[in-house]
Amino acid sequence: MVDNERENAAEGRNHVFVPQYRSGGCTVRGIRQTLEDALICVDDLHDQLQSRGAFYGVFDGHDGAAAALYAKDNLLSFILHDSLFPTSVEEAVKKEFLRLDRDFLEACQRDSNLHSGTTALIALLQTRNLLVANAGDCRAVLCRRGQAVPLSSDHAPNSEGEKIRIELAGGTVTSDGYVNGHVTVARAIGDWHMPGLKGLNDTGPVIAEPEIKTWELSEEDEFLLMGCDGLWDVFTSEAAIIFARRQLRMHNDPERCSKALVREALKRNAQDNITVITVCFQADAPPDLAVVETRSTRKINLESMLFLQDHLDIAEESRRTS
Repeated sequence: MVDNERENAAEGRNHVFVPQYRSGGCTVRGIRQTLEDALICVDDLHDQLQSRGAFYGVFDGHDGAAAALYAKDNLLSFILHDSLFPTSVEEAVKKEFLRLDRDFLEACQRDSNLHSGTTALIALLQTRNLLVANAGDCRAVLCRRGQAVPLSSDHAPNSEGEKIRIELAGGTVTSDGYVNGHVTVARAIGDWHMPGLKGLNDTGPVIAEPEIKTWELSEEDEFLLMGCDGLWDVFTSEAAIIFARRQLRMHNDPERCSKALVREALKRNAQDNITVITVCFQADAPPDLAVVETRSTRKINLESMLFLQDHLDIAEESRRTS
């Protein structure tokens, strides 16, 4: 506690932004028969880092939940105990994603009932420094004063860069986006039981190496959304940020926000498991956005305009597909 008070006092004197870490998550099976997702929320890593820190993860499993649960239970510990951490954080994270993949292979060799795969999306915070690592099609989006800032890329097999890499590794991508006819993600932990997908030293068509992005938080950064594809199949990044921001302005509770996003995804006929984490970086609720002038000089709240546009987009999409 004394260390925290000294750190607060020092940062206060220098007028440096000190982010809060307040989180809440929700995961449901939706219309699926089983829940194969997993999540982890750790708001306080001070004992491990000797400074402010937090860790969050979303793991979207397939062919069973074993890989997702294995990742949830082990990845944070692997990273914290890596010899490169904390001096070379990005290298440590990459290294431990690959170690997680290899260790899960060994676990499957001991118990064939574990055979499965999972995508992996994590956010590691050290004071103001945010690192997002992603392997698969989960997504992290930052809300910066009401604007959606993408902090990950969806690793779809038919995206240009991933398709080329898969084919160079001897794999194929079908017209409907399956790698070798098996999975619809280009990067994942596990899947060792599927022929031709994985290779030792991460050389197969489906790899475990994460894509990493870093961000230094400031007063403008309000919250982070992390979700599996069950959320993003029915929400654009921008629409999810607008929806979440409205929720947080009402009650400032990240867990209630995550649950509301899940409920709304179900209303929009999400077809998969749905997992969401909301991480707030401020103690207070998001402020009211700036008011803009219309041509008729009537003042309309910008957030309301964006929310209305989201619903118009949904209606137009429904009309086109009906």
